[in-house]
Amino acid sequence: MSKNLLIVESPNKIKSIKKYLGSDFEVLASFGHVRDLIPKNGAVDPDNNFAMKYQVDSKSSKHVDAIVSAAKEAQTVYLATDPDREGEAISWHIYEILKSKRGLKDIDSKIRRVVFHEVTPKGVTEAINHPRGLDMNLVDAQQTRRALDYLVGFNLSPLLWKKIRRGLSAGRVQSPALRLICERENEIRAFETQEYWSIHLDSHKGRTHFSAKLHQWQGNKLEQFSLPNEAVQAAVLSALQGKTAQVAEVNKKKATRKPAAPYTTSTMQQDAVRKLGFTTDRTMRTAQQLFEGIDVGQGAVGLITYMRTDSVTLSQDALTEIRHYIENKIGTDFLPKSPRIYKTKSKNAQEAHEAVRPTSVYRTPEQVKPFLSPDQFKLYQMIWQRSVACQMAEARFDATTVDIAVGEGIFRATGQVLTFAGFLNVYQEGSDEDGHSEDEDNKKLPEMSVGDTLPVDRLYGEQHFTQAPPRFNEATLVKALEEFGIGRPSTYASIIKTLKDREYVTVEQRRFQPTDTGEIVNKFLTEHFTQYVDYDFTAKLEDQLDDIANGKRQWIPVMGKFWEGFSKQVQEKEGIERAKFTTEQLDETCPKCGQHQLQTKFGKMGRFIACAGYPECNYTRNINETAEQAAERISQAEAEQAELDGRACPKCGGRLLYKQARSGGRKFIGCANYPKCKHVESLEPIVSSGVSCPQCKKGELIERKSRYGKVFYSCSTYPDCNYATWNPPTAESCPSCRWPVLTIKTTKRWGVEKVCPQKECGWKEQIEPPAPKEK
Repeated sequence: MSKNLLIVESPNKIKSIKKYLGSDFEVLASFGHVRDLIPKNGAVDPDNNFAMKYQVDSKSSKHVDAIVSAAKEAQTVYLATDPDREGEAISWHIYEILKSKRGLKDIDSKIRRVVFHEVTPKGVTEAINHPRGLDMNLVDAQQTRRALDYLVGFNLSPLLWKKIRRGLSAGRVQSPALRLICERENEIRAFETQEYWSIHLDSHKGRTHFSAKLHQWQGNKLEQFSLPNEAVQAAVLSALQGKTAQVAEVNKKKATRKPAAPYTTSTMQQDAVRKLGFTTDRTMRTAQQLFEGIDVGQGAVGLITYMRTDSVTLSQDALTEIRHYIENKIGTDFLPKSPRIYKTKSKNAQEAHEAVRPTSVYRTPEQVKPFLSPDQFKLYQMIWQRSVACQMAEARFDATTVDIAVGEGIFRATGQVLTFAGFLNVYQEGSDEDGHSEDEDNKKLPEMSVGDTLPVDRLYGEQHFTQAPPRFNEATLVKALEEFGIGRPSTYASIIKTLKDREYVTVEQRRFQPTDTGEIVNKFLTEHFTQYVDYDFTAKLEDQLDDIANGKRQWIPVMGKFWEGFSKQVQEKEGIERAKFTTEQLDETCPKCGQHQLQTKFGKMGRFIACAGYPECNYTRNINETAEQAAERISQAEAEQAELDGRACPKCGGRLLYKQARSGGRKFIGCANYPKCKHVESLEPIVSSGVSCPQCKKGELIERKSRYGKVFYSCSTYPDCNYATWNPPTAESCPSCRWPVLTIKTTKRWGVEKVCPQKECGWKEQIEPPAPKEK
């Protein structure tokens, strides 16, 4: 048994770290969290100083047992989980588990906490040489976050179940994020497009053609809506026709552009969305792999520093190495006289952490490409380029502005010529604007002097319309979350994933659109729990968590103040009527009864339109249908009903009708007495296998289709008998277990087989061999 035990979160780090530390160390992984709050009420007890009840997750029990067993034999136990609040909390949980085990009562003398920000020989050995104790401030901050999330979820979610629909959830940070998306959608709906025009001049000098835009008219500077319609534009254009064009003013100046700071978690996520088309979740998974270690020819090594950070700081060693690389590999012209120092904007960022950077800039993307997956290479290349560029010289431009007089108008042409690429030689920052082109900023103008007469090649107007604000994509949503202080960079990916998983949002053309469910939930929360989805409140609570982590606040008073107001509000809202959130009145009379108003309602399949006089009037239509479209659909259905004349429901004797799923799905036959009678039939002809059902012995196995179109076989007496099988049945008994039905299974690997559908039996017999593989 090794003298020392080192515990990390991920098993992917084990091989690298073991190689760096040698045989005196055994390295085990916790596989992430080892325990969590019990998943039921009472896990956090507000009446007992918010005492928390934890349990070891069933998936973690074997890893915990291995850690406990190894810790009993080790002289020193190093807790080397990730260097953030969550990592600190995992170390504390491991410590608490070890402390509770028999034979480990002296665990306090064995425990050492170490952190490394890069999985490299230097990073790991330095961490081992500088151990510390557990930072209980970080642990308290993480426990407070977990307790807050638990209390919000376990109290708001049941309320959503009662008032809206079962299965919904609310969260301390996911709900303000949902509010952002819903408010943007409301802005888009309320937006009224406005027309405006611009006037342009096309000219040339020598072989260089260029365009200018009307900047002043009759001594007044033109604003966006100065030419509001075609008539006004045409009048100005008419007055300009036939006039000569003469250069009135030329301004030249030198312009520079400085490189962006190295990546934080947030800016890395944003750029990966813009430049690589990644999701935030995909970005963080790939970054985790690069951090944990990849074999690049001389064994596994971490390629980047820790990827959860708010800091833009670079270590002195990193600055020295990057500057050395620039000087020797790119050129001395590209190296500024002194290192560029960036100031972290996040007020609570931990400066001990570094920005996301390569662990060695001399591991260029081209060198490591053969050892990386496509995703790993793209992200590593982006991180490497940004890290190098941040220490390079600024880009230099010659910027020119030319004013051209034409009659009573002044046209302005702007141009920018890159004279020295600087950092742009390595890296160009992504843009949130779709279709943005760098060429628009780098137009070249010919040499012109005041008084030059220019040809008027073309005078023309262009019509424009104002655009509604765009929906959020992952990059712009992350940027907004950061600006509003909602969550922290390490949580952005999980916030977005939760919104998708809960089906509160859909992603259309990489942009977020709230679903009906999302909008209903947001309406409920913003109207009745305004404070808890308020951006300022959420940001201040995050600041308080940071204060706890920094030792400036105690966690129990923070919890107490939150719970006092929140619990009272939950109790007050128990009496709210469900219809207040799920029903909206429309200014339209029901076309069927002519007496009641129509309403939008919220059901299992989303929103739909229905008569307020239900059940006396059962008129409904799809949310996206007009009254005329619904009438046409209904008349068509009534015409088809004639085909069912004379048929009665086999269950209750009522009329059978052609029906269609409210969501616009497939048609079927159903009983007119629904919901009292739920008899349904498929419109497709019944295909019987001729095999009796082996389970109920009453029905036959008939061919059916799943909602996705896949064929299966089930008992004709369903739902009385629920027997079903995917494979075609045969009326043969199993020679092993005597089950009265065998099925025919076809696979590429084994060919055609006769198999017993009973899993515990497993009997099978080959009928036909697999088809030979094509050469």
